[in-house]
Amino acid sequence: MQDGPKIKILFEDNKLLVVEKPPGLLSQSDFTGRPDVLTQAKAYIKEKYNKPGNVFVGLMHRLDKEVGGVMVLARNSKAAKYVSEQIRNGQFKKTYLAEVENPDLPDQGSLVNYLVKDEKRNLVTVVDESTTGAKLAKLKYEVVSRTSKTAIVRIQLETGRSHQIRVQFANIGHPLVGDAKYGARIKPIEVNIRLWSSSIEIIHPGTRKKMMFISRG
Repeated sequence: MQDGPKIKILFEDNKLLVVEKPPGLLSQSDFTGRPDVLTQAKAYIKEKYNKPGNVFVGLMHRLDKEVGGVMVLARNSKAAKYVSEQIRNGQFKKTYLAEVENPDLPDQGSLVNYLVKDEKRNLVTVVDESTTGAKLAKLKYEVVSRTSKTAIVRIQLETGRSHQIRVQFANIGHPLVGDAKYGARIKPIEVNIRLWSSSIEIIHPGTRKKMMFISRG
């Protein structure tokens, strides 16, 4: 296993590997060589099952480095294809918890925007629908609790765009606590953005039964 933050195994069988990603860990490796979920998952499978050569683990979705919570990985290519199809048709359901600045938002609502990502700056912006490269982003939310300065919201993603939750809430004046990139002013004690992947619901590739995986952080 790599040095640095470590994944926690939540569930495993011969089709799926479900993990809890700690904040500060990349979803997959990049040019920096920093620790990542995919490399750790492959090392775990290789060591536990004494597998020779390369180990297949399919990364089905990503979380930003600063974000923690539940992630679903596939143990073989057939399972990966089945989960990918669920992602495309909306059966792969992701729920997040976030703490946002400014508690005066409606008890519940929907956010619909078009987003464009600047790959060089790793920055996403809300744009007009007619903008070249614009992608539709949709989510639903409900307020769980409020303080004098922040609110905890439960978010159901309907699309899976890069930085989607962060950008859409910042766009309505409620940036996520700790997310300076998108205008947050409140800094939490820890360095990370106050966003957590709390649950994922999928249909199991083998049993075809619905399963929900939960990470309470």
